[in-house]
Amino acid sequence: MKVAVFQHAGNEPPGLFEVIFAERGIAVEYIRLDETAEMPSVDASHLLFLGAPMSVNDEEEFPFLRDEKALIRKYVREERPVLGVCLGAQLIAAAFGAAVYPTVAEVGWYTITSTGEGPFSRFPSRFRAFQLHGETFDMPPGGTLLCIGDAVQNQAFSVGSAVGLQFHLEPTRAMIADWIRDRPEDEQAAIRRDTAEYLPESGRLCRLIADDFLRR
Repeated sequence: MKVAVFQHAGNEPPGLFEVIFAERGIAVEYIRLDETAEMPSVDASHLLFLGAPMSVNDEEEFPFLRDEKALIRKYVREERPVLGVCLGAQLIAAAFGAAVYPTVAEVGWYTITSTGEGPFSRFPSRFRAFQLHGETFDMPPGGTLLCIGDAVQNQAFSVGSAVGLQFHLEPTRAMIADWIRDRPEDEQAAIRRDTAEYLPESGRLCRLIADDFLRR
């Protein structure tokens, strides 16, 4: 088993996923598209696509996005596991023809409702997750909606062997502090309070998602 981790921004690393992979002795290949801007050949059993401020529609500026979508389609055709977080979820949706477009920006901890299906079968019906996005996606043809948000509906879905999460379960306290450092101080303070309350449960749920991903 080897996981290829596609990183699109220096401050959006795999976070807790990296810890989980190390604990289980799983080989990881880091593909730093934020540094190389070129898609290498990939030889991995599992694919993990992380977030970034860019849009999946920015193919002219970032041609590797086109390559990522093609690779996602290839792995799903072969019924191999793919997991996308934030931009990664939008890449999966776009790879299968769904529109990705601007929506209300969500930054901070938001309530998510789970359908209880697929990898969310062991999740509570409602939970808090960290959000950092300004775009959303339509459901791709053949996709199954797995989680719903109050302001932005499509929060998690599956299509074939791929699962996409619009929200973040993987961040560490340090990652969140970095993500919000340009926000107004009163907003930062509120998010820090929420982080102290919700981060432990977020980490537990991240492990459930990792369990599902790694056993597929």
